[in-house]
Amino acid sequence: MTALHDVVPAVPRPDLQPYTYVRRELIEPDWRRFPGWRQVTDAQWRDAQWQRVNCVKNVKQLRTVMGDLLDERFYDELAADQADLATMSMLVPPQMLNTMAPHAEPAEFTDAFFADPVRRYMIPVRSDRDPHWPSHPHSSRDSLHEAEMWVVEGLTHRYPTKVLAELVSTCPQYCGHCTRMDLVGNSTPQVQKHKLLLKPVDRQDQMIDYLKRTPGVRDVVVSGGDVANVPWPQLESFLMRLLDIETVRDVRLATKALAGLPQHWLQPRVVEGMERVARTAHRRGVNLAIHTHVNHAQSVTPLVAEAARTALDVGVRDVRNQGVLMKGVNATPDDLLDLCFALQGEANILPYYFYMCDMIPNAEHWRVAVWEAQELQHAIMGYLPGYATPRIVCDVPYVGKRWVHQVAEYDRELGISYWTKNYRTGIELEDPDALDRRYPYYDPISTLGEAGRDWWSKQA
Repeated sequence: MTALHDVVPAVPRPDLQPYTYVRRELIEPDWRRFPGWRQVTDAQWRDAQWQRVNCVKNVKQLRTVMGDLLDERFYDELAADQADLATMSMLVPPQMLNTMAPHAEPAEFTDAFFADPVRRYMIPVRSDRDPHWPSHPHSSRDSLHEAEMWVVEGLTHRYPTKVLAELVSTCPQYCGHCTRMDLVGNSTPQVQKHKLLLKPVDRQDQMIDYLKRTPGVRDVVVSGGDVANVPWPQLESFLMRLLDIETVRDVRLATKALAGLPQHWLQPRVVEGMERVARTAHRRGVNLAIHTHVNHAQSVTPLVAEAARTALDVGVRDVRNQGVLMKGVNATPDDLLDLCFALQGEANILPYYFYMCDMIPNAEHWRVAVWEAQELQHAIMGYLPGYATPRIVCDVPYVGKRWVHQVAEYDRELGISYWTKNYRTGIELEDPDALDRRYPYYDPISTLGEAGRDWWSKQA
């Protein structure tokens, strides 16, 4: 019999692990590889106004940047997608475009650009979409029914203690999979966008008034759109008014621009203003955090890390990431873990959530099935520190965020999962059955077997 102290530890064999961690230094890709930006200086690149002015908004502008790097077939596919399928208009900051195909040689650039994970969700093309089921039969333009739960324009009271404040309906960049595609951005041939009707000052007055009258709300997510598109004096004023409400204990600023346009968050006037807000929050015992949205390790560059560290340096309590789980982008254990280690280890951004892509129109090629999300959650456990291991969640319509293993019942053949909840949303306060009901969620039909696909074909 061998005593415990006689056991010789095995020689580490990281090659035998399903995933091997390798620390990778963050790199800012060289934007001068693009013909249209060969003369752009470092100072211009760091300038937020230059980044905004030089956003790519259409095929013509993309041609100007890319020159002869991209074949005509890409532009044809992009134009076809924008004409027939895109739910978001095109808006890509130079910072974000520069993270696409960062190491491709000119001769291989078109194929690399087609395959690039960041390109897949920021500049979708027609061949990306599911040819048979581009939309699920139960998809909808406000798939989470947020507007139904507005207590005043732009203020969604969905959870008992939390609200979402949409201050603006624009962003510095438009993601193809945007869950708020019914409101955010310019209209497309497929989607006539809704509009915020009140003047910003009136909308914010109504939000503040509601929060003062509703002491049960302690957590306010300030979003849009993207708060980076709110003029700083207006945003700072709104945040200070929030901090004046004694019952508000958490304030979260939602901004993908920390990754897509970090230059905005490095502007001296923004940094100085953020420090004023952070000091006020600290003095009043309020937790102030920034939530950003990074979906692939390529997007984590030195400028992104600098923006995150700057926010922390001036007193923001946390910078956290809420990514979206998407096929072709990050829906593998290696991609998720590479991203989380880049965020946590190199940029001081806490991996927080990965949402399953919501059931909006023309998004089936991105979405994963619940069972696939469960397998991914299992696969990433144990590699990261526990506090930095993100939860993969399903945002179930009329329910809210649910960890993917919380499913109450699951018909794998038809791809229908059923979920329960432990609170009433703002539109169910008088509904006696809200807490007993089972709420459905639907897997992409392409993930089903033959019997399931046949069943849905008959339903359609």
